Amino acid sequence: MSLWSRIFGGGASRTPEPRAASQSIGGGVLITTPQELEDALRTGAATSAGIAVTPDRAMRVAAVYACVRIRSGVVANMPLHIKRRVDDRTREDASNHPLWVIFRRRPNRWQTPSQFKRMLTAHLLLRGNAYAMIVRSRGMVKELIPLHPDRVECKQRDDLGLEYTYTRRDGRRVTLPQSEMFHLVGLSLDGVHGVSVITYARETIGLSLAMEDHGATVFKNGARVSVVLTHPGKLGKEGLEFLKSSLDDYRSGGESEGKALILEEGMSTSPLAMTAEDAQWIESRKFSRSDVAMFFGVPPHMIGDTEKSTSWGSGIDSQTQGFVTFSAEDDLTTWEETVGRDLIDPAEPDIYARFNRASLVKGDIKTRWEAYMRGRQMKVLSANDVRALEDMNPVEGGDVYENPMINVEPDKKDEGNESAKAA
Repeated sequence: MSLWSRIFGGGASRTPEPRAASQSIGGGVLITTPQELEDALRTGAATSAGIAVTPDRAMRVAAVYACVRIRSGVVANMPLHIKRRVDDRTREDASNHPLWVIFRRRPNRWQTPSQFKRMLTAHLLLRGNAYAMIVRSRGMVKELIPLHPDRVECKQRDDLGLEYTYTRRDGRRVTLPQSEMFHLVGLSLDGVHGVSVITYARETIGLSLAMEDHGATVFKNGARVSVVLTHPGKLGKEGLEFLKSSLDDYRSGGESEGKALILEEGMSTSPLAMTAEDAQWIESRKFSRSDVAMFFGVPPHMIGDTEKSTSWGSGIDSQTQGFVTFSAEDDLTTWEETVGRDLIDPAEPDIYARFNRASLVKGDIKTRWEAYMRGRQMKVLSANDVRALEDMNPVEGGDVYENPMINVEPDKKDEGNESAKAA
């Protein structure tokens, strides 16, 4: 039976007996029956705010979604090159290597490289682990099939090797050796399982969800009192019911939206300032947003929180550079080293994976070209090196490493003086 059939089926199905297994570090629960598994994925541990937080529900929080989108987008949009060491000083693109096709063309039959990298990085951020089944043919990697982390259980055997158990949709459990699994690991406390950000940020995210639900309910029902209606006399039960019905129709929007409220029987209105409770609710949302950004290692200004920082000058630039250095670089290194461990044959020590980090400034043309000029002045880049980085064809004589600011043509006037002296 092929590896694909073992993992995704193809034979006669059977009804499995309910069995469950827990993962002590990663926090995932694996249950063999499909219905119980789906129920487990939909529920999560309740927080102090009374909200059950799961990775999928956490993504409904705007700050969480923004953080995951930004960090996974950096990995997704950065080209991953497969390189070959020719000698101690020379490197070249290994464009004839099978992994080049995987990471530059098509990792599997339905995903593009950016989709694949974005998906696995999102799994890594939300669940601490990301998995893909390795499909090989004649020793060469042909496909990487992403597996949902909640359906994968990782165990370390007595011989210290890793073993993976995947729960299929029909409830069958399939065991895969370490050689057949591409496993990205985030922050780990045992060296085997990555810990989920959601596990430790559950209270903060639960508070955000509770405040979102509270705010939605308040604005849906128009419950916050912003104006007081004053009647000179006393309203009877019938008059109170009529006034309440009229206000409900007015607050429902529709054709009444933006129109003035007509009051009868000498009634008047008095506006109310924002209550302390309202102000505290808004301030709590701001603190929650900053806390979520801190958990995911994303500067607050990148998710739209610029209240406590300037939008101009070196402050934002320093924060952005900090994100590149400490958060994005962490994701890139994780991918590069995992490719080297799980996908590159030990018999190919000269092959390695390397992200093109120069693409981080692809959208900043001023910074990009200033860096090119500095590289040319230091004789690190040639004209053709720069043209290659810009996806342009080489030019004749462009492979010379020279400083264009120094190597200039001699002055024709000086040449004439030299000729006169010689005569």
